[in-house]
Amino acid sequence: MPDPDSLIEIDHVSFGYDARRLILNDVTLRFPRGKVTAILGGSGCGKTTLLRLIGGIAAPNSGQVRFDGEVVNARDRAQLLRLRRRMGMLFQFGALFTDLNVFDNVAFPLREHTDLPPALVRDIVLMKLNAVGLRGAAPLRISEVSGGMARRIALARAIALDPELIMYDEPFAGLDLISMGVAANLIRKLGDATGATSLVVSHDIPECMAISDHVILMAAPGGRIVAQGTPAELMASTDPEVRQFVRGEPDGPVKFHYAAPPLAQDFGVAKPGRAA
Repeated sequence: MPDPDSLIEIDHVSFGYDARRLILNDVTLRFPRGKVTAILGGSGCGKTTLLRLIGGIAAPNSGQVRFDGEVVNARDRAQLLRLRRRMGMLFQFGALFTDLNVFDNVAFPLREHTDLPPALVRDIVLMKLNAVGLRGAAPLRISEVSGGMARRIALARAIALDPELIMYDEPFAGLDLISMGVAANLIRKLGDATGATSLVVSHDIPECMAISDHVILMAAPGGRIVAQGTPAELMASTDPEVRQFVRGEPDGPVKFHYAAPPLAQDFGVAKPGRAA
């Protein structure tokens, strides 16, 4: 049965681009309404894949993804367009339209999904740009802005429709410390002011712990859920894998080297007492 307290439900979901390697293997998660949830974990554990499944960019091999109790069908274009009007997405690399200026990038979802008059679109766009500190950059072309500015423009576009769900894929990457703090505070304030549900995929532990209500730690292979709870609970955890990740320790259960044959086997080194 759908959980009324959860906006997003991941129900026994498995996903892989081929049958030999599953990125997510029988993963079940709930994302509470109106809360900021940080999804943490090493590269390749399936964090961004989760966002792609929620947005209907990809379809699970098995299991269900539910948005507000409704099963997301990646093959139903009409449903996806309807559901995506209620979602905002900050892509990992911004995904801005380089042939449009800053203003038109932020205006794009408003023009595509609403019939608002141009004057109201203008006011909303300038308000969203002002929220990320870039109202003065509205007439600039994307080629004229820095990488950090581009990330903030993408954030303004993600919140243009005041969505119920906002998904942030590495929102702090490429930002200086000042911009990072502003972006983190904005994510928190947006959630508090609008009641939106926020999912934040990031490697930035301090910022995520400071703004999140709930934290999920994933690991490869298969998107294994290592731990979840409040930021305080994860920071106080005595589990070796959790401690290693949240404290950035080099030694622990998570190994630096990907599984490989012994060096002697790959490089043809003879064992002692044998001829090479």
